[in-house]
Amino acid sequence: MSACRAFRRPVPRRRTTLPAVFAAVAAMALTACGSGENPKSGGQTQFVQGAGGVSVVNDKSARQSAPGLDGKTLEGKALDLGKEYKGKIVVLNVWGSWCSPCRAEAKNLVTVAGDYKSKGVEFVGLNTRDADPAPALKFEKEFGVPYPSFYDSAGELLLRFPKGSLNPQFIPSTVFIDRDGKIAARAIKALSEEELRKTLDPLVAEK
Repeated sequence: MSACRAFRRPVPRRRTTLPAVFAAVAAMALTACGSGENPKSGGQTQFVQGAGGVSVVNDKSARQSAPGLDGKTLEGKALDLGKEYKGKIVVLNVWGSWCSPCRAEAKNLVTVAGDYKSKGVEFVGLNTRDADPAPALKFEKEFGVPYPSFYDSAGELLLRFPKGSLNPQFIPSTVFIDRDGKIAARAIKALSEEELRKTLDPLVAEK
């Protein structure tokens, strides 16, 4: 299933670029709705380019640290990922209420979040490009989302991911952060329950 562009609407006959506010980070320019292929790795990142838009860093020593993510949730509550989920495996899902693939994967995220909570896995959303939180809150209510979501309408939290890391590049994207706060995997498409479990099980088994 295709992913959606992240920061601007398509422009006919032109490659998608970031809006002016993101010009300084053009390296994060997002391409058109997903082909399922992964971008080439950059810097020292060593990851396996998995089929279907999922990339995994099997070597723990090669994983890059996740950026500090803190801000307000859709409900207006303060959330600091590093402090509140320290020592936990975190599944960070980037989504928007306007995104059809996000709707398609929502039930899968909710189910797996419930199944893996007792295994030390926490799910967190990162809502972006919703100019008003109301549609996003309606989305969460519709799908029974039990975990919090950052409200990041301007994409500022997304820009904290370092160049060359397994950074979110589509909507939806899902980033898997290990117990040490390192980026272990990234998906750049809507995920099935099977794909979520297949990515999480090795992380849960890590010592």
